[in-house]
Amino acid sequence: MKIRLSTRVLFTGLIFLTACASPGPVTPTFAQPPTIPSLPQATGTSNTTVTPVLPTPTAGSVVSTVMPTLTLSVPSPVASDICAEPQVTALIDSLRTAVLNSDGPLLSSLVSPQRGLDVARFRDGTVINYRADQAKFLFETTFEANWGLAPGSGLEEIGSFHDVVVPELVRVFNQPYTLHCNELKHGGATYEASWPYQGGFYSVHFPGTDVNGFMDWYTWAVGIEHVNNKPYLYALIPFFWEP
Repeated sequence: MKIRLSTRVLFTGLIFLTACASPGPVTPTFAQPPTIPSLPQATGTSNTTVTPVLPTPTAGSVVSTVMPTLTLSVPSPVASDICAEPQVTALIDSLRTAVLNSDGPLLSSLVSPQRGLDVARFRDGTVINYRADQAKFLFETTFEANWGLAPGSGLEEIGSFHDVVVPELVRVFNQPYTLHCNELKHGGATYEASWPYQGGFYSVHFPGTDVNGFMDWYTWAVGIEHVNNKPYLYALIPFFWEP
């Protein structure tokens, strides 16, 4: 009887010790995903720029959708005499070729190595500055920017350079246009049309169509500066009729 009782006590003790040694359920923990920085809102002046730091892709690769780090910078335009140089009109012709052919390397070669290229979708919207090495990938990158509020609707325009800016450049470069040096040529506006920089520029002006009462006029003002006696692009600012 004593042997049976001792055996039972020993067996019960083993079960208790085994239960205590067994680990309980484990709740896994996961690292929190990184917080994506929000894009700055349009400031209402085209002299405020947003500089996206895009990833540097390897040769032949496409930039993936990555939200860049954003900083603010203000350019320091320098005036130059550009009205009598064949090189300058050739530069604008090269811009047209780059736009119509989605030629990133060509566009990159046209961008000022000193100041980069300021680009806006609206005359009073957000201005984004691209370095020459970034401009090389503007026709393929999926980086989306907040370009500001669209006239009339007041809705934010958000999208990539290729989806938002290129169609507006094609609108002008794919039709008969005229060039006007240091003159902001337009077809009538409900606002005061003025060039926001001190440097030289050309108006690439499409006068519009008779069927639309010429209210579909469109002008891309193209900032041009010299670096080592060679002309480069430093700004692309659009002007068109606004309600």
